[in-house]
Amino acid sequence: MEGIEKVCKFLDEAQTYYLATVEGDQPRVRPFGTALLYDGKLYIQTGKVKSVSKQLAANPKAEICAFHGGKWLRVSGELINDDNRDVKVAMLEKMPRLKAMYSADDDNTQVLYFRNAAATFSSFTEAPESFEF
Repeated sequence: MEGIEKVCKFLDEAQTYYLATVEGDQPRVRPFGTALLYDGKLYIQTGKVKSVSKQLAANPKAEICAFHGGKWLRVSGELINDDNRDVKVAMLEKMPRLKAMYSADDDNTQVLYFRNAAATFSSFTEAPESFEF
């Protein structure tokens, strides 16, 4: 399994990860649960009306952290907006509970992919394992 596939699988299994952005000089962290591997890229989803979208537009550098099964994952990089409708449809198909709030054709649904990403799996019992994508 490639590194990016392993990252997405871990995020799916963890179900919740925490996304960190910045607003001015203040870090902002919140729980997320969307992860999609599409066309070789790792995507997340949010709403354009949310503060997180505005924070990423001002500064695309972000980091996520998830914990599952005694291991944790950190992924850092830039989150880049992608207006491709097919990616939005794929995200909503993977995460059908989002369909109550989002549509691939609304002006709010936003999907973003990691660019220049570095991912590290860590635990207290094993050596770290790192990937770039």
